[in-house]
Amino acid sequence: MNLEDEYLNVVQERFKSVKDLGDKAISQLSNDEIHWNLNDASNSVAVIAKHLSGNMVSRWSDFLTSDGEKSYRKRDQEFENDISSKQELIAVWEKGWNTLFKTLNGLEGQDLLKSVFIRGESHTALEALERQLAHYAYHIGQIVYIGKQLKGENWETLSIPKGKSEEYLQQMLKRNQK
Repeated sequence: MNLEDEYLNVVQERFKSVKDLGDKAISQLSNDEIHWNLNDASNSVAVIAKHLSGNMVSRWSDFLTSDGEKSYRKRDQEFENDISSKQELIAVWEKGWNTLFKTLNGLEGQDLLKSVFIRGESHTALEALERQLAHYAYHIGQIVYIGKQLKGENWETLSIPKGKSEEYLQQMLKRNQK
């Protein structure tokens, strides 16, 4: 395997990992909780997920051949809290991720140094991948944080539970011994 193909495998796994965190956080929230926001300056989980999906559809459709900011994208509308149900939220969420993964699956190593544009600004495809991964991780961190605040003690941790680091380390070492 060459470096480019290895990178594409690694970045795809990173996107899957970030999505998995979002999936697990959203699954713990009720229909009412996905719409909660602290104040008018903050976004609900529904709004964040809608924004991510809009971004993904725009950025990943025709990734190598057209600007990532599509003329049909209405970014400001992504921040309107108009998703009616958790079921609708999940459909919107999956549309974005499906668009991303379809494009990632079609990329080849030689594509990484091709020029792509986002709002007219040139990037290598590799830079665009990294830019989007950071953007999505940022927003999914917000979703997780909101979920933890809303669920309190009922939150099911998505990582190593507090006070369990050593136990987790020993489990991992045992599992990974050869």
